[in-house]
Amino acid sequence: MRKFGSVLVAPLVSITLALAAWYAVSMLVLSESRRFLLPPPHVVFSESLADPAKLEVMLEALVVTARVAIFGLVISAVLGVAIAVLMSQAKPIEKVVYPYAVVLQAIPVLAVVPLIGLWLGYGFAARTTVCVLIAIHPIIAMTLFGIKSVDANLQELFALGRAGRVRRLWSLQLPAALPSTLTGLRTAAGLSVTGAIIGDMFFAQGKPGIGTLLDTYRARLQSEDLIGALLLAALFGVLVFTVFTVVQKVSVGRWHNSAH
Repeated sequence: MRKFGSVLVAPLVSITLALAAWYAVSMLVLSESRRFLLPPPHVVFSESLADPAKLEVMLEALVVTARVAIFGLVISAVLGVAIAVLMSQAKPIEKVVYPYAVVLQAIPVLAVVPLIGLWLGYGFAARTTVCVLIAIHPIIAMTLFGIKSVDANLQELFALGRAGRVRRLWSLQLPAALPSTLTGLRTAAGLSVTGAIIGDMFFAQGKPGIGTLLDTYRARLQSEDLIGALLLAALFGVLVFTVFTVVQKVSVGRWHNSAH
């Protein structure tokens, strides 16, 4: 019980300081005529999050965004691990494919969003593609790093046992790369949420996501609703990140530093 309480101290202190800074900017820095730009927390809560009708609309939009983010993350994980494995097993494949992975990371997604819309339309497929483009690189990079970082002595041991390429990959390289892969997935999880929100903003066909609402609230200068929707999106991002942090600790256990 005491350990659980100590874990909560840092988040509570952080939230308290953030709220204090928010109140300071809203009430002390901004004049009353400009306070609509950043309403104080209690106004955001009472005028937006505490309104059942507004909250229902935001939660429904958040569910749409969550589906896109999770679907995009699953695709990113499957493709990312598969590409990393292929590159680790054949140097020519790595030389050909890895530069494209770097390019995906370097090119601003907003620059290719118009092309995605032209090619895939403006619905679920386009939103998911944005998620994959943003989230896949950390999975590729970290998985490849983990496979290449396998202890040389263990590699020699498997070679002495005349283990084939498939057995060495399945029994040694992938398990050894698991901490790195999970770190990449944890990073990609947050990026996938970002990609889903960006996709909502640019591809508005179908049910609106939280990003669509953010764009609408911005255009209408509905500051309370804009900040409320932002808070919900941030909480969802934190939740996804926390889930993968727990998965990493449970999967890796106590045999790797990343579990601590």
